Amino acid sequence: MAEIKLKDVTPVCSEMADDPSKRKPVERVSESSQIKEFYPMTLTPFVPTEIEQQDQASQSAFQIQVTGLARRLRATGSQNVVLGLSGGMDSSLAFLVCVHAFEKLNLPTSGIHVVFLPGPGTSQLSRNNCQQLAIQFEVTFREIAIHDALYAHLRDIGHPGNVFGLTFENAQSRERTQILMDLAGLVGGFVVGTGDMSELALGWCTYNADQMSMYNVNAGIPKTFIQAQLAWYARSYQDKPIASVLQAIIAAPISPELQPLSTDGTSPQQTEQQIGPYLLHDFFLFHTLRDGLAPEELFNISSDVFKSMYTPTEILKWMRVFYRRFITQQYKRSAMPDGPSVFSIGLSPRTALAMPSDASPALWLEALDELEKTIRSSQAGDYL
Repeated sequence: MAEIKLKDVTPVCSEMADDPSKRKPVERVSESSQIKEFYPMTLTPFVPTEIEQQDQASQSAFQIQVTGLARRLRATGSQNVVLGLSGGMDSSLAFLVCVHAFEKLNLPTSGIHVVFLPGPGTSQLSRNNCQQLAIQFEVTFREIAIHDALYAHLRDIGHPGNVFGLTFENAQSRERTQILMDLAGLVGGFVVGTGDMSELALGWCTYNADQMSMYNVNAGIPKTFIQAQLAWYARSYQDKPIASVLQAIIAAPISPELQPLSTDGTSPQQTEQQIGPYLLHDFFLFHTLRDGLAPEELFNISSDVFKSMYTPTEILKWMRVFYRRFITQQYKRSAMPDGPSVFSIGLSPRTALAMPSDASPALWLEALDELEKTIRSSQAGDYL
C-alpha cells in the first residue's frame, strides 16, 4: 500500500521553510538585551504555515524516521518489532513508520507485532481507531487486556485498587511496557517507542514505562508536527480508507486514558486541560532551545503571537508549567532510548541536550513571579 515516494532529504522544519523576508521583528525588552531579533512569528514554529510546505516537511521528517528504524533493523538483524497501538496520534505515526521501514527493507510486514492493551480507562473510540488502523496493513495484531494483571499487581503491593491516583496510572503504563518487552523477547524483536518530543520535554510519561523502548521513532517529533504528519499522510491516501481513519484519530481528544471511564463511556482525562495546550508548549520549547530566550523575552513574544487566543495570565500559567516540568523531568530524558534526530533542536542527552537531572527551576519561576507582579500592577492601574 505504501505508494508514497520517499526522497533523499535533509531535516526540514518551518525555520528552514519560512521566507525570512516575511519574518516580523520583535523587540527583546529585557534589560539584558535591547537589540531587535528576527523570529518566525507563527503559532506553530515547528510546522510551516503553507500546506505545500507542511507536506514537504512532513514527508522529509517521515523519511528520516523510516530510515532510522530501517538502519536499526539492519544493524540488529531483526525481522520483528513490537509496538503498542493505543489509537492515538503518536502510536499511529510510529505504526506507519514501522510499515514503511519494513517495506523499505523488503521485510514481511507480518513481522510488525501490533498490540492493543486495553485497561480500565480505554474508550470504545480508541479501540475502534486502533482496530481500523491495524486492518489497513498485513501486520500481526493482537489484543491483550491488562485488567487482571493490573489488579493482581496492585494487590501484591498493598494498593486497594479503587484509589485512582498516580500509582494506579503508572502501574498501567508499566504493565503495558512489561508485556511489550517480554513479547519482543518471545518473537526475537525489539520494542518501538511512540512518545513524542513534546511529551518528553514535559516529562508527560511514566519512567521505565512508556518512557522506555529499544528505539523511539517519535523522540525527535513535537506533538504539533505529528498532527501535521498524519494529516499529510491522510491527504496522500485521500482515496483510501486509511484517510478517514487518520482523520478520526487526529480529531480524537488527547488523553492517556488511565482513569476509569465516565458513565457516558468517555475518558475523564484531557491531557491539555492538565498540563496546558501543546500549541503553547511547542512554541515555548522551540524558542527556549533554539533561541535561548529568557522567561521575560519568551513571555513578550508569546503574548504578542497568541494575543487573540490566550490572555497574558493564561500564558504565564502555562509557562510556569513548562519551566517546572521541563527542568525537573530531565531524569527521564537522561535515560531515554535512541531515536532519529529530525529538527535542529532535540532532547537526546547524547547528541542534543546536556542538562543535569537535579537542576532546579527556581530562577525561571522567580522570573515568572516578577512578571506576574507586573501584570497585576498593570491590571490594577486600569481601574484607577
